[in-house]
Amino acid sequence: MGQKIASYFQFDELGTSYKKEFLAGLTTFISMVYILFVNPNVLGVSGMDKGAVFTATALASAFGCFLMGIVAKYPIAISASLGINAFFSYTVVLGMKIPWQTALAGVFVASILFMILTAFKIREMVVDAIPRDLKMAISAGIGLFIAFIGLSDGGLVTANKSTMIGLGSLHVGSTWLTIIGLLLTIILMSARVPGAIFIGMVINVIVGLSTGLIHAPSQWVSGVPSLHSTFGVALMNVGHINTLQLAVVVLTFLLVTFFDTTGTLVGLTEQAGIVKDNKIPRIGRALTADSTTMVVGSLLGTSPMGAFVESSAGIAVGGRSGFTAVVVGVLFLLGSFFSPLLTVITSQVTAPALIIVGTLMAQSLKNIHWEKFEIAAPAFLILVGMPLTYSISDGIALGFITYPLSMIAAKRGKEVSPIMYGLAVVFVIFLWILQAG
Repeated sequence: MGQKIASYFQFDELGTSYKKEFLAGLTTFISMVYILFVNPNVLGVSGMDKGAVFTATALASAFGCFLMGIVAKYPIAISASLGINAFFSYTVVLGMKIPWQTALAGVFVASILFMILTAFKIREMVVDAIPRDLKMAISAGIGLFIAFIGLSDGGLVTANKSTMIGLGSLHVGSTWLTIIGLLLTIILMSARVPGAIFIGMVINVIVGLSTGLIHAPSQWVSGVPSLHSTFGVALMNVGHINTLQLAVVVLTFLLVTFFDTTGTLVGLTEQAGIVKDNKIPRIGRALTADSTTMVVGSLLGTSPMGAFVESSAGIAVGGRSGFTAVVVGVLFLLGSFFSPLLTVITSQVTAPALIIVGTLMAQSLKNIHWEKFEIAAPAFLILVGMPLTYSISDGIALGFITYPLSMIAAKRGKEVSPIMYGLAVVFVIFLWILQAG
């Protein structure tokens, strides 16, 4: 049996082994397990049951990892995408006053569209139409947005009547818990310690428990939390997606997921040495795996899923086959029994993780052509628009509307694709509808 499995995953051709693949899977899981606790906290803001979101995240992640590993044979893990979950809670539910049930239906519809676009290979065409500079700006903008959420949730940044925002009180113990966690995680990340974000969270919890800032649960291991409050809710509320505002929300879910998962897949396959002659073997299977997982995740009760950049940690220690992803999937299933940890994973514990992930996402800024103002201006509006309007979609809208205008003014209008002109019109209507509401 062992030999058949090794043959299926092409261990010999890839120069890997069970030992390397197990180590890679464990490394990837340790690097990304924080999502099991961060995602329920972020989606919990919308009113969703944290226990149900925890289970949905664990099961959908396991499903996605199995699919990516067995079908696409990539050493890439799938889980709930950070940034888009913040858009779900803070922009759609809290900002637009849309019930989380309807927002989840929006995720489901976007997921179905995602599958259709993938099946007909339209996904690549749409992504190609959007300039690389704007894709980089979107990634960095989402990074700033979730970092700002982390700073706010952790108490480091608070509302200020005089200056709109200001530094939080350093005389509050919970704020210091955030500071300790952030500094510790920065040190671990700088030292290239595998699983730095997760280790930082664990030590922060220990500090919180020892100082009384966090209260210990009555038990650490339990049964898997029920999905009763979220399972199938997306399907039951599809009929509520009947306004232009919600249609644009679905479009935003679709676009942001495009940029996130496609870009991550390309980067990780390059790192793993999968890319041959500028082509990615089995890319269709990989795209199908992440789009199918999005559908399953929405039905279980979580925000859009996608390839996780932390998979690079497992690839770095030798993960080369889909068996790495399968190992991660098994660990996610085992992790579903540790839901009591949700009570000790407070906002001050997850805040450093959000800030650090935001920092990593902001690295894409280096790929923007800042010397060309017609590109720099819309990219900058996307970048600052997301955190300052507290909305990913508004930030994208500002940049997408500005881009065709700046390119026309620079006498480069012919370089703008018809799709980008169309998206600009859609976002003008989107902002008008929002203001009217």
